[in-house]
Amino acid sequence: MDENRPLKILVIRLSSLGDVILTTPVIRALKSKYKNAEIDFVVKPQYADALAYNKYLHGVLKYDKNNIKELLKEISSRRYDMVVDLQNNLRSNRINIAAGGRIYRFRKPAVKKILLSKFRINLYDKVISIPELYAASVPGLKLDGYGTEVFLPNDINSDLGEGNYIGFCPGSRHFTKMWPSEYFIKLGNKIHERGFRIILFGGKADRELCKTIADGIPGAVDLSNDDNLLQLAVNMKKCKLIVSNDTGLMHLAASQNIPLVVVFGSSVKEFGFLPYKVKYGLVEKEGLECRPCSHIGLEKCPEGHFNCMKELTPDVVLDNLIKLLEDK
Repeated sequence: MDENRPLKILVIRLSSLGDVILTTPVIRALKSKYKNAEIDFVVKPQYADALAYNKYLHGVLKYDKNNIKELLKEISSRRYDMVVDLQNNLRSNRINIAAGGRIYRFRKPAVKKILLSKFRINLYDKVISIPELYAASVPGLKLDGYGTEVFLPNDINSDLGEGNYIGFCPGSRHFTKMWPSEYFIKLGNKIHERGFRIILFGGKADRELCKTIADGIPGAVDLSNDDNLLQLAVNMKKCKLIVSNDTGLMHLAASQNIPLVVVFGSSVKEFGFLPYKVKYGLVEKEGLECRPCSHIGLEKCPEGHFNCMKELTPDVVLDNLIKLLEDK
């Protein structure tokens, strides 16, 4: 395909937040390779803010179950030359058909994930990041070695002044990815004793959790909100470091180049979802036979003990945090 021709390219990744943010190095690489291209992106409305101000995109199209016919009609009218399907499921296949053009699909390592999480058979010979796997969908596409990015508008101001802030992202969609709230509280008190102020970050589903943790830490500030992604990102930028579960907000923090201490319970690094091209410390319980129990996350520990998280004590996380701060 002629790289200098003014192509129309459609990128598809409908969900979820972290997956969408992890496409941004690929968007940048596509624009670098096809400099005259117009690149559009299809995503679910709740994640559209992650791409709304991306300077490499021509447009962001919202995939809403209530407007699918209208969306497919609009996509069909645009006559795309290339489709980069990073979702690769039945819903994205409908979009592919409407878009026309040459289709490049993300090859999901589903078999490897299932074998590792269900049968403890590890066929991963090395850890490959999700952006690298995404980029491999398009032959010859090369990433530039820089991280993810969520662009922010200039008219959003932080809710925080200058200060010595450490952020916490304690939420997750799945229980087995959540470090216990009482551990966050114990860690927060230890950090507070060292002269830092704790800031809680979360979305609408995390409001109660963030309030509970903030109430248990002197001087802590709860800045969880009703899923205002861009405001969260602006506030995160005030933090020296963020402690997070394996969640979309971890990738939001990484997109702002904020150092992270990441707590992995049922998650494992082989799945490729570590913070991308940013300083981080990984805290995980290695050698636990039941881990990973899922490649997505579960609503309860299938073994009943939840040792993958409970054995990661606040002191262990604090040690990683101190090392990362000293490394800065």
